[in-house]
Amino acid sequence: MDIDPSLCPDPSVLRRAAPAPASTLVIFGANGDLTKRLLLPSLYNLTGAGLLPEGFGVIGLDHNERDDETYRRQLGEAMQSFVTDKGGEFAANGIDQQAWGCLRGRLSYLTGEFEDPATYERLAARIEAIRRSAGHGNCVFYLATSPRFFGPIIERLAEAGLMREERGDFRRIVVEKPFGTDLASARALNALILGHVAEEQVFRIDHFLGKETVQNILALRFANGMFEPLWRRDHIDHVQITAAETVGVETRGRFYEATGALRDMVPNHMMQLLAMTAMEPPNSFDADAVRAEKAKVVQAIRTLGPAELARDVVRGQYAAGTSKGMPVTGYRDEPNVSPDSGTETYVAMKLQIDNWRWAGVPFYIRTGKRMAVRRTEIAIQFKQAPFAMFRDTPVHRLTPNFMVIHIQPSEGISLHLSAKDPGPALKLSGVQMNFRYADWFRAAPSTGYETLLYDVLIGDATLFQRADNVEAGWSAVQPILEAQAAPDARVESYAAGSEGPAGADALLARDGRQWLSLL
Repeated sequence: MDIDPSLCPDPSVLRRAAPAPASTLVIFGANGDLTKRLLLPSLYNLTGAGLLPEGFGVIGLDHNERDDETYRRQLGEAMQSFVTDKGGEFAANGIDQQAWGCLRGRLSYLTGEFEDPATYERLAARIEAIRRSAGHGNCVFYLATSPRFFGPIIERLAEAGLMREERGDFRRIVVEKPFGTDLASARALNALILGHVAEEQVFRIDHFLGKETVQNILALRFANGMFEPLWRRDHIDHVQITAAETVGVETRGRFYEATGALRDMVPNHMMQLLAMTAMEPPNSFDADAVRAEKAKVVQAIRTLGPAELARDVVRGQYAAGTSKGMPVTGYRDEPNVSPDSGTETYVAMKLQIDNWRWAGVPFYIRTGKRMAVRRTEIAIQFKQAPFAMFRDTPVHRLTPNFMVIHIQPSEGISLHLSAKDPGPALKLSGVQMNFRYADWFRAAPSTGYETLLYDVLIGDATLFQRADNVEAGWSAVQPILEAQAAPDARVESYAAGSEGPAGADALLARDGRQWLSLL
């Protein structure tokens, strides 16, 4: 069976793994955008790769009334839409009918309200029928729903006995972000979940961690003798972590008004990138060993006091401007946004990690919407070499040495170095050495959900957040959340299509540094 190369450019990447054990994937929120846009294509790829065995099946659960055949037809139409939608995560030239037919036959549907105990009685009966026919009771419950349903669904699953692992079967829960809205709510949600199921059964998903380059940060750091000795305060001047988006809030104004850039991106995505960059070497690639080191480094972030909150945090909001050559409106003119909104669409901050490896090395973080380009990257600037030997030469300054880990849209690594210009005079210029994954390896699936879904099915939690990881991320930003709730909290305007507010540039300029240009 072949995988459509437009959906999965390198089928061999997936086929190198062994098939997952027989199991049932129950998707709460089966009619939602996440299911159709990401989960379904990922299951399609895994099916074509032979990683979903004969005993694998999907139960879509949602409140809309429909039968199995209607559900299959609707998902088939969604898959076919990828052929014409060239702007989505998956832009297919065609759907392999053998692969789709195999997956289609495994799809079923169950109508039910998420908070109705009767729903879980019917679900338990369906799973028991699968046990009798397929010989297993392995289940993964994927919560592709609004966060307000996370707690009630988990409570109902536990009350119905659906989380009990008996007769050698596994029962697992996948929880999408946002995981809480602040430290208190994240702790409360963790307490609720862990009051009903074991930590080993919970997979808190962050799709950033399914991306190949993010995973390769560990390989870059710990498998290369030339880098690991330099990865510390003695040789690194500072680190910049950027997640820039060109899109605005579009139709999500109501959600964004209650969330903002800080809550949406920093405690999860940005803290995970920081943790992968700054963590100590784990003693193995065991999931708990990796997650323990990630938690330690985020817990070591220095708490921001009043002076630091005023000086080292910049909040911005996009105004009207130009994006991709087209005029766009400002945030306050977007649908379902207050005309005097103080919600930030951009946030930049300076963080310090109080441990032996990183003492004195600032980590600068920025993320925003309606930026000049779409780019996620980690830039590590190394300390300058001594200038003394160039003092009596035409060389006036040394080019800063950066290593840039490009995460999206083009995955790779680049090194910014100094080199001598050709000619008799000693003159230095900045040069760049580029490694692109696409040049050496045929690109893996673009969203990373294939990897993450497969890891859930085999029980590998390495790329998922543990409770302490989540709470450490919220702890780091909690003082900022409290400060921005003050009546006099300032949000700075920046033009759509720019590199962000002037205050973000001043944040680094005070330290004699500057952001790596997005352009």
